[in-house]
Amino acid sequence: MLNLKEIKLLLVEDNIGDARLFFEMTKEFANIEMKIRHEKRLEDGINSLEEEDFDIVLVDLGLPDSIGFDTLIKIRDYCEDLPIIVLTGLDDQELGIRAVNEGAQDYLVKGEVSANLLLRAIFYAIERHKLLKKLESKSITDELTKLYNRRGFLSMLEQQIKMAKRRDEKFLLVYADVDGLKGVNDNLGHNEGDRLITDAATVLKDTFRDSDIIGRIGGDEFVVISIDSSKESIELLKKRLVDKIKAHNKHENRSYQLSMSIGIVEYDPNHPVDMDELLKEADDLMYLEKQQRKKSKN
Repeated sequence: MLNLKEIKLLLVEDNIGDARLFFEMTKEFANIEMKIRHEKRLEDGINSLEEEDFDIVLVDLGLPDSIGFDTLIKIRDYCEDLPIIVLTGLDDQELGIRAVNEGAQDYLVKGEVSANLLLRAIFYAIERHKLLKKLESKSITDELTKLYNRRGFLSMLEQQIKMAKRRDEKFLLVYADVDGLKGVNDNLGHNEGDRLITDAATVLKDTFRDSDIIGRIGGDEFVVISIDSSKESIELLKKRLVDKIKAHNKHENRSYQLSMSIGIVEYDPNHPVDMDELLKEADDLMYLEKQQRKKSKN
């Protein structure tokens, strides 16, 4: 059994009697403090997820403002990092099974839930979700840099685009290509090439905020989602990256210099483009800068 002392739970349930029953059951949990926030509508539940951090969500699939399987899909978009247990009626068990197949950790049939069953479901849901996230992180992480790999980053970008549309918020997509990696590999060996890549990753981490999302999607290609940024901050962002690269080169004093060509585009939900087009626009700008650098050297 888990060693959890406190669990923050969001309960989205419109039936006052059922909600009261869940509150009473949690009082029977020994040595565990349950902090429960109760909402009656899906919209209010989603607002709660934006306002507070929770450990788990219990949601009824029959709410005043959302009915059936769509309820899970809507709330899942807002809490992909949280385990979800769905609540169904006696005649909706097939819906519960379908919900589990689509990402919920478990389902409970109202009227058949005891305190022990509820506690076990909560514990198992949290543990199962942690395990899945651990396994998932291995499949979406670049082994060399520990950043998101291509699969992981594209998944995060897709999610960010959806979020930007819902919240009417802009963000910047940065495409960065490490200059001269092939030359370092050919002349100094692949170990030194790997060092160049990890140096680039470190500089990008130092340049961007913790809330921004960084990925390595190719051998020498990095991409960044800069959240809460707009066109007005592009030049400032470029300058900060250039300054970080200069500081790195001065400090390391290696036989080669770290250099990156970058392209930055803004995603505007009022003028949306799909993910592939957004990446292409940033890539094209990056390539243009790389070509201009080559011309200036000749």
